[in-house]
Amino acid sequence: MTIIKDTHSQTDPSPKQKKVRLKSLDALRGFDMFWILGGEAIFAALIVLTGWGGLNWFDKQMHHSTWHGFTFYDLIFPLFIFLSGVALGLSPKRLDKLPMHQRMPLYKHAVKRLLLLLLLGVIYNHGWGTGAPMALGDIRYASVLGRIAFAWFFCALLVWHTSLRTQVITSVTILVAYAVLQLFPLVTLDGTGSFTATGSINAAIDSMLLPGVTYQNAAVDPEGILSTIPAVVNGLLGVFVGHFIVKTHAKGEWYKLAVMCLLGLGLLVLGWLISPIIPVNKTLWTSSFVLVTSGWSLLLLTLFYGVIDVMKLSRWAFPFIVIGCNAIVIYLATSIVNWKYTAESLFGGIINWFPVPAQSLMAVIGLLLVQWLVLYWMYKRSIFIKV
Repeated sequence: MTIIKDTHSQTDPSPKQKKVRLKSLDALRGFDMFWILGGEAIFAALIVLTGWGGLNWFDKQMHHSTWHGFTFYDLIFPLFIFLSGVALGLSPKRLDKLPMHQRMPLYKHAVKRLLLLLLLGVIYNHGWGTGAPMALGDIRYASVLGRIAFAWFFCALLVWHTSLRTQVITSVTILVAYAVLQLFPLVTLDGTGSFTATGSINAAIDSMLLPGVTYQNAAVDPEGILSTIPAVVNGLLGVFVGHFIVKTHAKGEWYKLAVMCLLGLGLLVLGWLISPIIPVNKTLWTSSFVLVTSGWSLLLLTLFYGVIDVMKLSRWAFPFIVIGCNAIVIYLATSIVNWKYTAESLFGGIINWFPVPAQSLMAVIGLLLVQWLVLYWMYKRSIFIKV
């Protein structure tokens, strides 16, 4: 982990290459993290305050799907992977023709980043004051940060050593092969069905190869071994978008936006078209889930890129940019720091001053504010922690 006091890139330790930096990328990353920091509780608090049943749909979107299906909250994780791919695509480089002494700093950085995120993922899994167990078999090794690490690592290796054509072929091959493997599993725990918690090949592979314990001791871990493979495609699709954005187009930026919008819609349609055969499922990270989440990721990036970087309307996004500049750090802090206690210590008297129906909403605002102020302090001092 490195603290830098200038630019805040996540992808390249090399000082020689000038980077393209999009405000929209940081803003969308911050928007993504906003909901994890406590924003997901806003709608539940508004229901308490207003009693309006129409908010129930929005509140439902702030929870993961129970199994098959899709909600906004299911998008948060794959969107982050997609955006890490976009950052790679904005400053692509081929290393395979460089001498080894020039490659080694990037290779070392990639391996260190992979190992550090794996470690931080384990720490996050055992946060909230419990700590990792002493018995190695009782630790949960699979994690959100671990999946982000593997997805970025393999995307980087492909970007550094293969052509864009090879990357596209790799993406298609992974999605098709993974779908076939799930449809016709070679091994299962039982015969309940290819896309069930215990009948999927994912559960069988986790039971055989995944060390430690699974999430909530379930048969299949949502960040398990097999489902990490298609997550690489979320990153690669981001890489392709980064390539597209960074190139100058004769028809201008609005042409870019139109193409990005159509491609996002196309991914959405394709994902839902195959969903009767390959259900959209976050835990199994099915191929249809990759397509649907990548479609929504691209549409959101199109919106943020169009408004912030094309139309140059960025003031409204400043709160999100502040979050996005230190996204992984604040994510890890949600498991280590008791932000609720801190917020109540600072704003408890103010919160209690409001009528009881409004106190839940004020508590959520206080929780978000105390985290944002810490990030703002870091932002103003140009402290960007790079993993």
